[in-house]
Amino acid sequence: MVMNRERRRNGHRGPAVPAAGDGSGQRRLNGIQRSGREYRALSEPEYRIHRTNSILVPVRDGTLLRADVFLPTTGDHRVELSADGAVGIDAGVVRGPALLSFSCYPRQVQDLGAPLGFAESGTSDFFVPRGYAHLVVNARGTSGSGGTFELYDGQEWQDVHDVIEWIAAQPWCDGNVGGMGISYFALAQLAAATLRPPHLKAIFPFATMDDLYDAVWQRGVLSSGFFARWMSAVGVMSGVSDHFWRSRGIDFARRVLTTSVVHRQMEHVTGDTAAKVLGLMDHAHYEEEPFGRLWQQGAVEHPTHDAWWDARDVRPMLGRIDIPVYLGCQWDNVPMHLPSTFPVWRGLTHNPHVRMTLVDKDALAWPWESMHEEALAWNDQWLKGRDTGITDGPPIRYVIPGTDRWRTAESWPPPESTLVPYALCADGTLAPEEGESGTRSFLYVTNETGRPRNANPPSLPDRLTWQTEPVPRAMDIVGDIELDLDARITATDTAWIVVLYDLAEDATAVPISAGWLRATLRTVDEGASRPGVPVLPCTEPVAVPVGQTVHYRIPIVPNARRLPVGHRLQLVLASADTGENGPTVLGFTHTAIGDSSLNTVHSSSRLLLPVLHAEESEDPA
Repeated sequence: MVMNRERRRNGHRGPAVPAAGDGSGQRRLNGIQRSGREYRALSEPEYRIHRTNSILVPVRDGTLLRADVFLPTTGDHRVELSADGAVGIDAGVVRGPALLSFSCYPRQVQDLGAPLGFAESGTSDFFVPRGYAHLVVNARGTSGSGGTFELYDGQEWQDVHDVIEWIAAQPWCDGNVGGMGISYFALAQLAAATLRPPHLKAIFPFATMDDLYDAVWQRGVLSSGFFARWMSAVGVMSGVSDHFWRSRGIDFARRVLTTSVVHRQMEHVTGDTAAKVLGLMDHAHYEEEPFGRLWQQGAVEHPTHDAWWDARDVRPMLGRIDIPVYLGCQWDNVPMHLPSTFPVWRGLTHNPHVRMTLVDKDALAWPWESMHEEALAWNDQWLKGRDTGITDGPPIRYVIPGTDRWRTAESWPPPESTLVPYALCADGTLAPEEGESGTRSFLYVTNETGRPRNANPPSLPDRLTWQTEPVPRAMDIVGDIELDLDARITATDTAWIVVLYDLAEDATAVPISAGWLRATLRTVDEGASRPGVPVLPCTEPVAVPVGQTVHYRIPIVPNARRLPVGHRLQLVLASADTGENGPTVLGFTHTAIGDSSLNTVHSSSRLLLPVLHAEESEDPA
């Protein structure tokens, strides 16, 4: 039992915390909560919350990780939780399943309510009153945890395994442990599941990643606008003291940010806004070891998918996962999590207990608390043994942005979707039949080229665009997308950056999806590829023959969108996306590649577009 002084240090707050949810008197959650299913027998909020801060969780090499623990309690007794997680024998704690949220982000602010891109652990005051313990644990070397942070290496995978088994052994856990949280929290769930800890019974890795190389070097093009800011933010936040995070000022901010009026405003804080918040830490100081070193290793020393990235790649291990897995993402999360969702789905085809839901654009908000009723149905099913209906029907559910109904599929892509080749015609049209043949060129000029200041503007554009004719009837795009590009360049390397837009009648362009490829990493594993899904190992660069036509297969992130009557599909091709009006999705930019170049595209190039059959595209009256 801890003394009162230790209880104050550990952050004991008493049991009286109201529940979140959609019931009367509950704190309303932001964002979409269900996938259109009807559920039954869901756990109801009936418990209070006891929170203990900064307990110590040991892992196999003796390192101690820091965790904040939220336990359901009847409130009938005084709860005593020591620094090592032990509960007093007279405690009114409810013994039941536990949910683990594990990441390198500060555990102390996961419930702050701020629109931060790292507030992604899930909402304790939703799950705990419904009978789940919730633990938010910091990876080694971050926010007070012992050891050295190494960016999701094998040691960290083992740490998550060990934390799961430690949780299962606690008197307040019934031996059933699940995973919770998106992004890095989701990545940790996948990694742990590949190691098969005996007490991990199900995971909910919504908006996940599986291969860090693909997130940082997108087919060999460095996503520097994200990675530099992200690594700076992790380094800065890891150095902030626990005393600061637990200060009265932070407590006051939490009370303000979670009030209903303020909280409702956060419903519109989507991924692009949350990502911009990272930029506020660009110039803050962080320790060179390990954070500066990790940035250099990731962004400079390892530009190809080598052994350093292999150690951070879950994809080859997905076949080991045999527990229930719930995947999903929102359609506009193109630069970060959506690209991993489909490889993970394919890697889990052996597992009969996998579900995937793809929600409308702008459906997720930060702090993350969407899809919680869905997660409750999932956890009640697999951790509490309730028949909630979460497994009823086909395994895939999705919404086409621009429509208002849920659709289902047995496989991905939906069999009703057909790849239609659209020609990149020489007159700038994008058409199912090749029209004007020939070539088009754009000029890619780096800042280091030394172009004279008073030189006339270039006669060529810095990008090319193609667009369809206005669609005569609504057209639904659902599935995998690929650009088969025939092009020649006057350098030995360049970046190919492709963005698809929905172009309205008033010329407003809304990005749908994007693809990236470094020209020297164009080698395709044809045996693992299929139309729409080229697989590029990105292991061995091959110089581009200067001035010769080369064929590239560029994967564009799978997506869905309805083009309304009169809209056009626009394709933009460039070799850089920084600067004014750069072709980006959610503002993610990339580092320039290669020397200045004259890049020429042949009309034999084809965009493989997944078009849903007309009878499947109609919405019910």
